[in-house]
Amino acid sequence: MTEVTLTSTSASPTVRQVWTRTRGIVLAVVILLAAAVAIAAIRSGAQHGRLDPRSADPYGSRAAAELLGDRGVSTRVVATLDEARAAAGADTTLLVAVPDLLTDHQQAGLRAATKNSGGRTILIAPDSPSLGTLAPGVTADPAISFDSTLSPGCDLPAARRAGSADTGGIRYSTNDPGADVCYPSDGLPTLLRIPAATGNGDTVVIGAPDILYNNRLDKQGNASLALQLLGSRPHLVWYLPSLSDASATDAGQKTFLDLLPSGWLWGTLQLFIAAGLAALWRARRLGPLVPERLPVAIRASETVEGRARLYRKANARDRAAAALRSTTRTRLAPLIGVSPAQAHAPEALLPALSARLDGDGQALHTLLFGPPPGDDAALISLADQLDALEREVRRS
Repeated sequence: MTEVTLTSTSASPTVRQVWTRTRGIVLAVVILLAAAVAIAAIRSGAQHGRLDPRSADPYGSRAAAELLGDRGVSTRVVATLDEARAAAGADTTLLVAVPDLLTDHQQAGLRAATKNSGGRTILIAPDSPSLGTLAPGVTADPAISFDSTLSPGCDLPAARRAGSADTGGIRYSTNDPGADVCYPSDGLPTLLRIPAATGNGDTVVIGAPDILYNNRLDKQGNASLALQLLGSRPHLVWYLPSLSDASATDAGQKTFLDLLPSGWLWGTLQLFIAAGLAALWRARRLGPLVPERLPVAIRASETVEGRARLYRKANARDRAAAALRSTTRTRLAPLIGVSPAQAHAPEALLPALSARLDGDGQALHTLLFGPPPGDDAALISLADQLDALEREVRRS
């Protein structure tokens, strides 16, 4: 009898119930993962060989390298800081494809090798992480240019001959009075040429890489501007920074938080805010219980079984035991001559009950007012003992 009751009142969810409840979440996760993989595959295919003079992909720069070769300019690709520093010279143009990938140590080493070399250094779309070291006195404006094609607006010969070009991107400002500020967008230039303090060297900062892309080279004056900027010296060294470079592993005294990109910190903060909002949305609304008339009559056995399932699901053996003991004391009190108001007072109930049964007062106290049972078996045993006690009192 006991085993059948326990089986029928089990609140453990079945595999089918778990699947029914979670299939929506699982489906959403699968869709998100599939979308992420698809987007990554599409973007990785479109950006393959980006700014690589050996790549013929749309975002590669092989076309510019071929045109420079026709004009007698040799192009050599390097991927390490040591090679880039060794190549710096008066007859060399050093193009840094992704300056922001360089560590502080690499930036300082590259700047030391190029500032008095007499050659030209071209920085493609550098931002705040690298400008302070590679182009002192130049700062990046937080607002980028929304116009990709801009007019020269300066006296730089290369810009005037090229005309309009796709330099729109990061905008810059400089405090160098001798700098050439070209292709302005809303008052700030997107191309700067900063002459070196000594010698004939200079540094060129370009706010966008579009003029070097294969699929944009024939647009506007992109080809003319690219060939003039990159072909001012007989040798062009194309520096593609790589994370495999041994010099990139020197992080100095930076902490773990310093190495994390700022986007990850903002993303983590947004996740915490989203989790807090979700918790507030799904949290239980605690308040007083509101009685409601039931539309149909429910059998007492169904109510007891439903309440027992709730107790078991919440693992609330203490509440279940308290309910059993309270109900038993309430029914025993009038049978032994104790008023209902004192049914839950041990000093009133236990002496009268001991006198009726000639039983052990300590055992009765443990049974009616003792601690909660430690497991389900003890709870079932308690229920049986309370039932036996009530039957014995009624017989006596």
